[in-house]
Amino acid sequence: MSSFLAPTDADLFTDRLILRSWSTTEADAVLHGTRLAHWAEDFPAEGDQFVVGLFAEHAGWLGEYGHRLIIERDSGLVVGSIGLFWPPAGGELEIGYGIVATRRGRGYAPEATRALTEFALTAPGVHTVYANVELSNPPSVRVLEKAGFQRVASEDDLARFRATKTDLVRQ
Repeated sequence: MSSFLAPTDADLFTDRLILRSWSTTEADAVLHGTRLAHWAEDFPAEGDQFVVGLFAEHAGWLGEYGHRLIIERDSGLVVGSIGLFWPPAGGELEIGYGIVATRRGRGYAPEATRALTEFALTAPGVHTVYANVELSNPPSVRVLEKAGFQRVASEDDLARFRATKTDLVRQ
């Protein structure tokens, strides 16, 4: 098994996925357009490149409650990323996610979103995890609904979804 895939104490595990913090090597590879052997053929996606480009400005995004790679347990390949936009504001924390095109439709995004949300809600002072989604993106809306988020507001083409401990317990 590659050293990139060796489990760490900070990893989050679901039935089919591992959510692991980015390594410096992986972030540098994305920034320099280098491909790593443990990446799915279409990783990184545009959103991954954008987020990695902001790591230098947002050191907390690489911490325990920051951004993570989504790894298929069966193949060991990185198939997306998910992250919390740390630090929280007023007890609320934003989440974002993306799965590469070749792995969409398998339920990975809701599975990862629920796991990271449950973890985020254990952070001191965090009581809500939220996401803003364009209504013109129905697959992303479905991800949040399947992960246990509730729609709390809509304006123009944007909807806000949120999850609290109570929301996830009701599932």
